[in-house]
Amino acid sequence: MWRVIRPDSIRVWNNPEVVRRLHRYRAIIDKERLAKYLIAKKFAFDGNLSLPSSNLWDLHKECSIEFVDFITKVDTDDIDISELTSPSLSFLDLKIELANRILTDCHFCERKCGADRTQDEKGWCKLGSESRVSSAFLHTGEEAPLVPSGTIFFSSCCLGCVFCQNDDISTNPNSGQVVSSEGVAAIAEGLHKDGALNINYVGGDPIPNTHTILGSLSVQTSNVTQLWNSNLYCSEETMHLLADVFDVWLPDFKYGNNECAERLSEVPNYFDIVSRNHLIAYNSGEVIIRHLVMPNHLECCTIPILEWVAKNMPNCIVNIMGQYRTEHRARSEQDKFPDIARRVSAQEMQIARAKADELGICWRPVD
Repeated sequence: MWRVIRPDSIRVWNNPEVVRRLHRYRAIIDKERLAKYLIAKKFAFDGNLSLPSSNLWDLHKECSIEFVDFITKVDTDDIDISELTSPSLSFLDLKIELANRILTDCHFCERKCGADRTQDEKGWCKLGSESRVSSAFLHTGEEAPLVPSGTIFFSSCCLGCVFCQNDDISTNPNSGQVVSSEGVAAIAEGLHKDGALNINYVGGDPIPNTHTILGSLSVQTSNVTQLWNSNLYCSEETMHLLADVFDVWLPDFKYGNNECAERLSEVPNYFDIVSRNHLIAYNSGEVIIRHLVMPNHLECCTIPILEWVAKNMPNCIVNIMGQYRTEHRARSEQDKFPDIARRVSAQEMQIARAKADELGICWRPVD
């Protein structure tokens, strides 16, 4: 059915630029490569998980450097991991341990509130140690190369966007059902069995649920792309935990400056943090950036973002999105946010896309 609804999800693979920019993702679909999390399970960690966190992070850094070479050898068939016995402790086990430690002094997101979520202390996201899934299904509305996408929507978020289109789950930490790592793994395996080309962790945002998601990877077994769909306002430590095991990144890039972000999403130092994290994602996997064009924000946000991407991430794909609408507080408090109190115009979209063409940014394949 999805082939009828989204025939572009088939045609898109006739575009050589899409194939080039998403070549490893395509190879996982074709069973020519292994998802990175499966490889991480076979990469031995020889340390002691009871060491202090500072020591574990030093070991994680060393493992991460060595893991790059290990993946290359697996991809070139110099190593056949099916012939390797599973180690008693793996690189993935180290990541799960570090994620669980972050939970006790939470800094998954860049707010770094320090809540001990294992003791039900709650910071900005208002989550304790439990994660909640609002819904999970085969999504046919994502970018063409991703359809059908096995989306898992987590409750809560670390941003406070006044125009949020998913505010029913992003602002309600009690939305949905409590899930364990094993529960997330069961959802993911079921979605893959139903035909998902990727497992798409979204929300809300997946960032506050990093510990649960990484834990689920220890239980999952399918060779399916792991996709991080996020606002990417996460700490550098979180990015390092994710970078080695996620194949494709689907990050939002909302603002071209810190001032607009603080006013419209209640986050400090947005551009500095999110641009840093985009580079980490770009250097570790394949990236489709989502940029939502907002009314009256071409000069301050859209154009600076496109210029930055063209300079720093030339081989990614950008989805220039025109579906902004006045939702959440942007609708109920229009007097406070007059600049975004209307839909984006056709002229604004034309200017944004013309700028992308001028900069040589690949965006048409996912339009």
